[in-house]
Amino acid sequence: MTLTNLTPHEVILCGIKIPASGSQARVAMTRQQTGTIDINGTTVPIYRTILGTVTGLPDAAEGIGYIVSAMVRSAAPDRRDLYSPADLQRDATGAVIGCGSLDSNQ
Repeated sequence: MTLTNLTPHEVILCGIKIPASGSQARVAMTRQQTGTIDINGTTVPIYRTILGTVTGLPDAAEGIGYIVSAMVRSAAPDRRDLYSPADLQRDATGAVIGCGSLDSNQ
């Protein structure tokens, strides 16, 4: 399988560097307020995010998988060729330096 990285940054998967392709898959989002909660006299709004249209995603092709964000993958649940980084690996400062696996819609 060939993986095409449709995120804006390099993905390091199990030590393999997968450069950004230059194309990006994105998903439109809207937020809807669902209520509020009170924390020690402060009202905190509560929202839910609604995923919309995905853009920048090529048609499915035999033998090609696409690395996308988890939100893009979630917005296209019928696409079995989409993968998002999982088991994130971090350095001593907490910055993400790679991932150990991929999540999919399969």
